[in-house]
Amino acid sequence: MANFHKGLYAGSFDPYTNGHHAIVKKAAGLFDELHVMIAANSQKKRGNEAKRMRCAIEEAIKADGITNVKVVIHDGLVADYCDKQGILYYVRGLRNNMDYNYEENIAQINHLINPSLETIYMRSDNTAISSTMVRELLMFDRDVSDYVPESVMKILK
Repeated sequence: MANFHKGLYAGSFDPYTNGHHAIVKKAAGLFDELHVMIAANSQKKRGNEAKRMRCAIEEAIKADGITNVKVVIHDGLVADYCDKQGILYYVRGLRNNMDYNYEENIAQINHLINPSLETIYMRSDNTAISSTMVRELLMFDRDVSDYVPESVMKILK
């Protein structure tokens, strides 16, 4: 039984990693409905790439039997999206204290924009995995199949 009605987990997911997926699985257990937002911000022109990633994320979630997750692409502010969707909880994954310092600043800004929005921090089980690390390995033609869900691996090839 979920403890909260709606939550949001957002990121660029460039690419979506097993670390992200672990947070989605944990957060899906807390909420009746979890929105996973691919933030298509103006500094990262993603277009069709974001659509392919959305399909891969949906496939990874479905493969784990998770049924209460909605994957969306959004190019606006997280706080505004949450306000429009009636979402009160914003989930963030933390790997280390550097992540916390960064995320806490964002949480404060989000709270100023949308005072109803609370940030929930979840510890990542995969502290060494990051999208940046995966992209770096891919640049050197290394196998990243241990770091991303199978559905994501298909679109990275």
